[in-house]
Amino acid sequence: MTYNIHVGVGMDKKLDLQRIADVINRERPDLVGLQEVDRGVKRTEGKDEIVELARMTNMHHAFAHNLDYQGGQYGVAILSRYPIGAIDHRKYENLREAERRGMIRIEVQVAGKSISFVTTHLDYQFDDGRLFETEQLLKFLRNIEGPLIVVGDFNDEPAGKSYQLMSQTFDDVWVRSRAKDAGLTYPADKAIKRIDYVFTRQSDRIKTKKAWVVNTLASDHLPLVADLELK
Repeated sequence: MTYNIHVGVGMDKKLDLQRIADVINRERPDLVGLQEVDRGVKRTEGKDEIVELARMTNMHHAFAHNLDYQGGQYGVAILSRYPIGAIDHRKYENLREAERRGMIRIEVQVAGKSISFVTTHLDYQFDDGRLFETEQLLKFLRNIEGPLIVVGDFNDEPAGKSYQLMSQTFDDVWVRSRAKDAGLTYPADKAIKRIDYVFTRQSDRIKTKKAWVVNTLASDHLPLVADLELK
């Protein structure tokens, strides 16, 4: 699953992490990439959101601190049903956007194989900024061995340059799933954009069985879920 949780604030403007956890618990994903996660931030009552979500979902967690904000930390995070081994956090260099962004990668053991699972959140303002961040992301992942899955809010539609660059070495599981609808994920109440993705590396033996978007107003994004199979 990839899910931009909007720091736990739903379309009703209310902070409610339990709603986010309920969405995750209903879908029962093994791995979840989360974007827009607060830790000790004033606007979200000082909550350590990833620790609370890990408790509510009974999952392991990892957090990447990309930005200092209102006395706390803001970034991306991962929930995992498998114990987390190595953790790698990288911050991107910026071109123009003030917000610092980055990626987090974890390693988990699944059926005797080491899998890398990555989540990221790219520049929402500038196309060249997204492309610069995507170039850095791919450089960070260039020498990763074993199956590699990358998820996140790319803030880029399929016609965009960042998506096109990712597509040179990664498969978009929504396309691979041959899902009949458009896979739109933003905004949650009337989705018109497809900007949230699950990617699998083309050189890996990963089969896409199906993919679906979950209808929920717990955030301003809809979560995307994919059922993948290691060959």
